[in-house]
Amino acid sequence: MKDPAPAPLPTFRLGAIPGAMPGKWVSRWREQRPHQRIELVPIEVAEQAEALRSGRVDAAIARRPLAGDDLHVVDLYEEIPVVVASAESHLCAADELAPDDLAGEVLITPRDDVLGPLDLPTEEPAFAPVATTEDAIATAASGIGIVVVPMSLARLHHRRDADHRPLVGGPTSQVVLAWRRDRDAEDVQALVGITRGRTARSSR
Repeated sequence: MKDPAPAPLPTFRLGAIPGAMPGKWVSRWREQRPHQRIELVPIEVAEQAEALRSGRVDAAIARRPLAGDDLHVVDLYEEIPVVVASAESHLCAADELAPDDLAGEVLITPRDDVLGPLDLPTEEPAFAPVATTEDAIATAASGIGIVVVPMSLARLHHRRDADHRPLVGGPTSQVVLAWRRDRDAEDVQALVGITRGRTARSSR
């Protein structure tokens, strides 16, 4: 008699915040672990900790700050901040911007902001806060103000009527891989290895 086929492993649910680009890691997972399906689960930064702690995802590509004795957090990469403005703005004439270049500009900070206080010589908007980064960039595209976001979010919400430039000396955003300590199983460690460049032929 043939040995019974091993029971299929449960689907691995990988949370991903807006702007994250886990495609290469998902592809490597599928090459190295064809016996276990992986599913991407979009999550917002504001809910990343809850998604992990509730078990809605097995691991997540998230942003710092993310702390707690119940979580493992591994740094993946840093994102530089960029200034998003109308494509017609004089700010877009420069290759990069310094904080002093933004003096007097209206800084639009959406409710889902991920950078926190920026300490820039900008002015507060005269209108109510906008809900999302997408809305903030649409507002900036009209010429009313500027938005400062990590590079990936500027690319995610790219518009023809807006452009972005790096903000020299601005706060970077640390992207991490996080998971619960009590979920530290073989499949999680396989994902950690993949994000660190481990291949199927690599030794641990």
